[in-house]
Amino acid sequence: MVRDIGIQVKGPKKTCSNKYCPFCGSLSLRGKLVSGVVVSHKSKNMVVVEREYSRFVNKYKRYERSKSKIHAFISDCQEVEDGNKVKIAECRPLSKTVSFAVVEVSE
Repeated sequence: MVRDIGIQVKGPKKTCSNKYCPFCGSLSLRGKLVSGVVVSHKSKNMVVVEREYSRFVNKYKRYERSKSKIHAFISDCQEVEDGNKVKIAECRPLSKTVSFAVVEVSE
């Protein structure tokens, strides 16, 4: 059974028994909603998402492109590969570096 998380996203096709899954468990989401590209998924329940944004440099009156990497939790019911575009949502801190959870995976 997949529960409604309060965000208009496509839910996973499978179900899991992980208590930290936003769809199958009891993890609540709040705050930011960020999209990016998966750079690494070597860890068991974590992916590294890289997002690109433009930043204004006041000295030169121009914009520069910047990147940042965010660690996000991924549950067993979602399948991710390197290069996939994902949406991640902020949640409570799950570990020292993980405060986001993957809510949607697109090819």
